[in-house]
Amino acid sequence: VRRSKTCSRSSCHLATSDIMAVKFSFLSRLGLGRMSHDKQDTLIKLAVLSIASILSFSTRLFSVLRFESVIHEFDPYFNFRTTRFLTEEGFYSFHNWFDDRAWYPLGRIIGGTIYPGLMVTSAVFYHIMRFFNITIAIRNVCVFLAPTFSSFTTIVTYLLTKELWSPGAGLVAAAMISIVPGYISRSVAGSYDNEGIAIFCMLLTYYLWIKAVKTGAVFWSTMCSLAYFYMVSSWGGYVFLINLMPMHVLALMATGRFTHRIYVAYSTVYVLGTVLSMQISFVGFQPIQSSEHMAAFGVFGLCQIYGFVDYLRSRLTPESFQTLFKTILVIVGTVVAAIGVILSFTGKVSPWTGRFYSLLDPSYAKNNIPIIASVSEHQPTTWSSFYFDLQALVFMFPVGLYFCFNKLTDQNIFIILYGVTSIYFAGVMVRLMLVLAPVMCVLGGIAVSSLLSSYMKNVDAGKKMDKKTRRAESTYPVKNEIAWGVVGLMTLGLVMYTFHCTWVTSEAYSSPSIVLAARQHDGSRIIFDDFREAYYWLRQNTHENAKVMSWWDYGYQITAMANRTILVDNNTWNNTHISRVGQAMSSTEDRAYEIMRELDVDYVLVIFGGLTGYASDDINKFLWMVRIGGSTDRGAHIKEHDYYTPAGEFRVDKEGSPTLLNCLMYKMCYYKFGQVYTEQGKPTGYDRVRNVEIGNKDFELDVLEEAYTTEHWLVRIYKVKDLDNRGN
Repeated sequence: VRRSKTCSRSSCHLATSDIMAVKFSFLSRLGLGRMSHDKQDTLIKLAVLSIASILSFSTRLFSVLRFESVIHEFDPYFNFRTTRFLTEEGFYSFHNWFDDRAWYPLGRIIGGTIYPGLMVTSAVFYHIMRFFNITIAIRNVCVFLAPTFSSFTTIVTYLLTKELWSPGAGLVAAAMISIVPGYISRSVAGSYDNEGIAIFCMLLTYYLWIKAVKTGAVFWSTMCSLAYFYMVSSWGGYVFLINLMPMHVLALMATGRFTHRIYVAYSTVYVLGTVLSMQISFVGFQPIQSSEHMAAFGVFGLCQIYGFVDYLRSRLTPESFQTLFKTILVIVGTVVAAIGVILSFTGKVSPWTGRFYSLLDPSYAKNNIPIIASVSEHQPTTWSSFYFDLQALVFMFPVGLYFCFNKLTDQNIFIILYGVTSIYFAGVMVRLMLVLAPVMCVLGGIAVSSLLSSYMKNVDAGKKMDKKTRRAESTYPVKNEIAWGVVGLMTLGLVMYTFHCTWVTSEAYSSPSIVLAARQHDGSRIIFDDFREAYYWLRQNTHENAKVMSWWDYGYQITAMANRTILVDNNTWNNTHISRVGQAMSSTEDRAYEIMRELDVDYVLVIFGGLTGYASDDINKFLWMVRIGGSTDRGAHIKEHDYYTPAGEFRVDKEGSPTLLNCLMYKMCYYKFGQVYTEQGKPTGYDRVRNVEIGNKDFELDVLEEAYTTEHWLVRIYKVKDLDNRGN
């Protein structure tokens, strides 16, 4: 028996030696066996980060693989059109471009009303590739720009989390942000919007800010200012940054952590960043005039006072310092308050904008500015949306906050403030889920890394213990089981997170709104390409200077794809003009005709989903047209309650309000629809979105004539009739 045991042990020893030899041989072939531990560690980090970056790019290509290389949504079409103009005409012409095809008859000055960072970035990429003789269309540059910058975001997330916590946490955070749906929703291939590069700019600014705070170096502060300038040129969300950094400085003052490093970092960033941001035409003097920027200016002044007080403290006796300090405090406080009141009343400092008020009071836009409330991405976020866009990060977020509070440093205070403020704003407005997703990944990376580091020690220790040590350590079995349980749960959670993110990306965020797809009863896929069909018809069959009236959602697409003049678009800068269009849509034909003649309208375009079941049509948006149309003096005759039934219901069947059943929008959508069978066993005129038979079937249009209806009735275009001859 002893001999067999000895043989068994020796055979095990030989087997282990063989495995180690094979492993060493394999590493030697790869060149890793001769590497030091630090080099191997660096190589592994590079490998993980490279894989995460490639994954970040590739997971955003579902839409290209399933459909084609096409621009998504609405705003990206304006960005694409302006980028194409920039590459063809040059920056000078782009900056001074007056677009007479938008907001007829007002027009739009492009250079002074946009953030040009996105367009300039695409143009630079385009010209660089052309310089190296890489032939590529500007459209494809625009389509793949967001996935490219998502890879850059993965890298900068690693750098930021590494500065905040550790390289391990950075790798986990980078892997998480590469596939998190909250960020993918605005960065898939074809989503050519400002947010596609803005999140990279934001995290780069945060990373350089943390470097500046930790070192107090003017170099890092200057780099942070340049990154902030890039952010300002790219997205209006820069206001969040210029308020978060002062908040961080204020928190450091309140906790007694304000030092010379913080003074140098913030003073440099504020002065350089403000001067650079004012070079963007659309921003102009807002950094020193608008209320949204006053917090940054106030903290800058407070830093100077704080530094001056420290200087006086070192030069005066305690009694003299206290007397002088109280006197200066009263004088400075009085002067600042007086100047603030004077500037506010004289209009030198503009009040908060409606969108800023909406962040502080979610009901403000609905009660006062319906044009803001009508945008779907401005709605409050539901609880299910948090889980849908973040999944496991919802549970890791508070754990990461706990570890940051447990190890409080200057940089951890910043990420705590970022997390708390962003989760509030994301709850107020669903669009700002995009701002929350990165900090969720950072804190999630910190949580996962810290938990695994703690419990893996117990797992590793358990393997190394012999039997005598295990018997002596009475708590070992419990420690070992708990450690294995936690590690197992973490692994399962990360695997489920990966599957969830991939599924959400594939099913929810990879379908371009310009091309729709649906499943038939046999499982086959059917494509609805009605939007491009309608825009192509407009481009080929209407006069070059024809004016098209539609709801503002489709303005950018019409100008970009049909190249026709539109009355309103997605910029929504002129509420009065949009209200006029809403009044036309909500009125009877006779009154609507007066408005259309006043605005020189040649064609009217509406979106109708009653045949296909497309729920985002103009009938479902109609109440917003009523609210916006009635929000101005000229639309005072339009009352929302007139479009409801006596029971307070919005219905399109026979029980619907007569005002609704006879308005222009209703007639344009349902013209000749009462003669169509949509479902087996249902009467003619059965609306598959509202699931009712329409109430007004038999009518003719007096002031419009049908010009074109797409294959699936998704887009309907009507021509405005000319005035009758006086002799008739």
